[in-house]
Amino acid sequence: MQTDIMLSQGDSILIIDAKYYSHIMQMQFDSYSIHSGNLYQIFTYVKNKEVELADTQHVVSGMLLYAKTDETLLPNHTYQMSGNKISVKTLDLDGDFEKIAEQLDGIVDEYFG
Repeated sequence: MQTDIMLSQGDSILIIDAKYYSHIMQMQFDSYSIHSGNLYQIFTYVKNKEVELADTQHVVSGMLLYAKTDETLLPNHTYQMSGNKISVKTLDLDGDFEKIAEQLDGIVDEYFG
């Protein structure tokens, strides 16, 4: 498995898996949820990186980054999963590059200050 994006600064690492679906959320038992396979995938990337860095000081986080759709319910959640921060966010690509860059810079600021 190959990650889409990996950012690092000092001992902090953020692994990003970018996704596009016409419907970001899935309906299951009359409620919306994130595709569990996608959460499992990013969690696996994060845990594999942790094993790789076992002999060093590190903080590994992960993010599912979905292209925004016209749905009214869009994910913007952060979870703690087995000691790691895992986020699910959307990126609005329907704008000029400066607007997209602001969103991406916000992600970097959130994780790396």
